[in-house]
Amino acid sequence: MDYPILAIVPPLLAIILAILTRDVVLSLLIGLFSGHFILQDFSFFTAFTHLFDGILQVMAKSWVTKTIIFALLVGSILRLIVDSHGVEGFVHFLTQKHRLIRSPRGALLLAYFIGIVIFIESSISSLLSGSVARPISDKYKVSHEKLAYVCDSTSAPVCSLIALNGWGALLVGLLLTQAEAGLINESPIAFFIHSIPYNFYAWISLALVLIVILFNINIGPMKRYEQNAKTMNTSNSTDPININQKPQGAMHYMLLPLMVLIATIPMALYFDGKGNILNGSGTTAVFYAVIASLSFTFIYYLTTKVMTKEQFYKSFYGGIADMIPITLILILAFAIGSMTNELNTGKYLAELAENYMTPSLIPVAIFILAAVISFSTGTSWGTFSIIVPIAIPMAVATDAPLALTMGAVVSGGIFGDHASPLSDTSLISSLAAKCDHINHVTSQLPYALIAGGLAAILFIGFGVLS
Repeated sequence: MDYPILAIVPPLLAIILAILTRDVVLSLLIGLFSGHFILQDFSFFTAFTHLFDGILQVMAKSWVTKTIIFALLVGSILRLIVDSHGVEGFVHFLTQKHRLIRSPRGALLLAYFIGIVIFIESSISSLLSGSVARPISDKYKVSHEKLAYVCDSTSAPVCSLIALNGWGALLVGLLLTQAEAGLINESPIAFFIHSIPYNFYAWISLALVLIVILFNINIGPMKRYEQNAKTMNTSNSTDPININQKPQGAMHYMLLPLMVLIATIPMALYFDGKGNILNGSGTTAVFYAVIASLSFTFIYYLTTKVMTKEQFYKSFYGGIADMIPITLILILAFAIGSMTNELNTGKYLAELAENYMTPSLIPVAIFILAAVISFSTGTSWGTFSIIVPIAIPMAVATDAPLALTMGAVVSGGIFGDHASPLSDTSLISSLAAKCDHINHVTSQLPYALIAGGLAAILFIGFGVLS
């Protein structure tokens, strides 16, 4: 490619169009086409065929296929626990029977608590916190945008702070290569644990969302969405749960399938990692977890006569149908991430930034660079894969603090992912909260910028003092 700067055009075009048109699918397709147009030396017809060939090639990857099937089957689980009236029973238990939740603050704290507790996988965290808290949020007139913000701002941050999940497995795996090259003098696991206190964006994001909930802080577009929610007529809600009526089901219809889902993930990580949970594949773990949960739910519901076999299949297929729109967007988001790899977007940005770094400013520069790449590609995991092999050797060569630099990599990846309309975790949070995706992105952005700004200040301060 004669003009390397063109590498940043396709993802930025997709992001700008998504915000302007509010049509994420069309924006991603245009961004994808522009990327292949550049890769194919500006040949329109060749780019058109490569666009769809590229999508098929992405879908052929096992981890993408597992993620897609996981997304579809999670939709089935969520529909089943709703149609069995399990969610209705759980909500009744919290709001009517014991009155543990009596306010908008309580509804959001429930979502926050679920997001913190379910640290095994970010997608499951977002889906469960949004799906369970949404009917309660509707009762107390909390906007879906604010609920989506809480779901999104607890899932990835808390997962990045805990090593016992797919996030830890990925990061430790990337660090293993650096250790084998002699750049890290301790075990990758120990090094990752030492970097956790420096994951400033994750810590600040978790603290900020709690402050926002407790003090009802609404800034930017969130202020308007919250005002609109106060005039919402919840009696006309399309949500199948009416929490003001006596529930037709019990909360264990929801809790038991979810417990199987959550408990299976660490077991799957352990077996996939051949006895080492940190070597297991996160996508493989959640793939088998949803299968285990659905198998259990089928046997449990039929033997206890919660549902007939016909009712089970109707809910099963209905849940898959619910997830088709979000799955299409996920496929296109994965495809644009693959295309930016072909364009070497991340490497171009890294090389550009490397020329302007000084040792004390390397951590904050790495943080900003990771944020830009993550924002442009919509993936924090892809960003980690690009930045870790660059950041660690650079920190060693300039004698910059290693653990602080690693914290900057993870923080920047999550920050950019939170701010990007191409992010899969943001898409899932929007789905779980039944919120327009662009509304979620624009209303979350001010909070993400506050947390990102504070994190940047800390990286500058610690970098200068180290």
